[in-house]
Amino acid sequence: MSEDYDRHFPKITDAALDDLRARIGVKIERTLEPWCFEASRDAIRHYAHGIGDDNPLWCDPDYAKSTEYGDVLAPPSFLFACSRIVSGYVGGLPGVHAMWAGADWTWHRHVGRNDEISTEAWLKDLIEHDTRFSGRAVQQIYHVNFTNGAGELVAECDSWCFRTDRDQAREAGTKYAELKEKPPRTYSRDELDEVYRHYAREEVRGATPRHFEDVEVGESLPIMVKGPMTVTGFIAYAQGWGGLYIRANKLAWRQIDKYPGLGIPNKFNIPDCPERVHWENEFATMVGAPGAYDYGPERCSWMTHHLTNWMGDAGFLARSYCEIRRHNPEGDVLYITGEVTGKAEDGDGLGRVEISQKAVNQDGELSVEANGAVHLPRRS
Repeated sequence: MSEDYDRHFPKITDAALDDLRARIGVKIERTLEPWCFEASRDAIRHYAHGIGDDNPLWCDPDYAKSTEYGDVLAPPSFLFACSRIVSGYVGGLPGVHAMWAGADWTWHRHVGRNDEISTEAWLKDLIEHDTRFSGRAVQQIYHVNFTNGAGELVAECDSWCFRTDRDQAREAGTKYAELKEKPPRTYSRDELDEVYRHYAREEVRGATPRHFEDVEVGESLPIMVKGPMTVTGFIAYAQGWGGLYIRANKLAWRQIDKYPGLGIPNKFNIPDCPERVHWENEFATMVGAPGAYDYGPERCSWMTHHLTNWMGDAGFLARSYCEIRRHNPEGDVLYITGEVTGKAEDGDGLGRVEISQKAVNQDGELSVEANGAVHLPRRS
């Protein structure tokens, strides 16, 4: 199909895909250093605050000393800060946009204060799609293992990005055609007060155990709100998580010098990182998004926050599967809901509870589909 628009960015080619397929299953030996090598008290708190989570088990050492753990733990999603790859750092297809779109996490043990985390990763699969957003797109799936300083497997995760043609998405994508025509969202005082009432009612279960026997299939979890989205909020997450390409001065130059396709000229003709889609509306619309939007790992972390608030200190988050369905541009509000869908005996004095989740925005549009599994203590 011929293109009747000006091309600003590289496109997906069969040759580049063939080169990328050759990497499937090959362990990645060298990657960008992670934002966090270890779970220090400050690193844990910064990450928790970046997702709006004030659980004292993560943030208050005095409180944590009174628990069975004896010190602060990291929220399960903290591990996003320990691997650039699980967070969306993808190889191949230079100049082709990457949008983080989901993760399938399994946790085996807690991350405690000062745990050192190491990782190993490899490209797991490439799947081609035909999408409303950009036409041809490639789902690029990585697997990452996380190990602590004692050599114990802490967690494992498959995460994926969609590689999309920026020009095609901007000029011919239909997913956000109606949204692009709408004026910027504004909120009345009453609408904001309604959102803030959810924050005022948000419960952190904490030291009160939620027992397996007291949970019923069909039971609803409390609604959790995130938003209204602001660029300030996106940057707050980047402060705790580290971002993928955020660098300054000499380090920024070194990055774009090593990876020439990475730096995209801004309005001053200065090569800048593609990550600025999260704070710069002009560039976000250039790649086909409706405006500056939140981070994918941030949204996945909101879904796990919903579960850890509900399960309490004695619970253990064993699994979370999350699929991103659309962008959340600034101004959006998300309402996260959940329902218990199953229960099973799990041995060791615990029971396993399965939970389905979804998040919709203020207009009822689906933003996230997810499901999780939580281990809860037995009364016996």
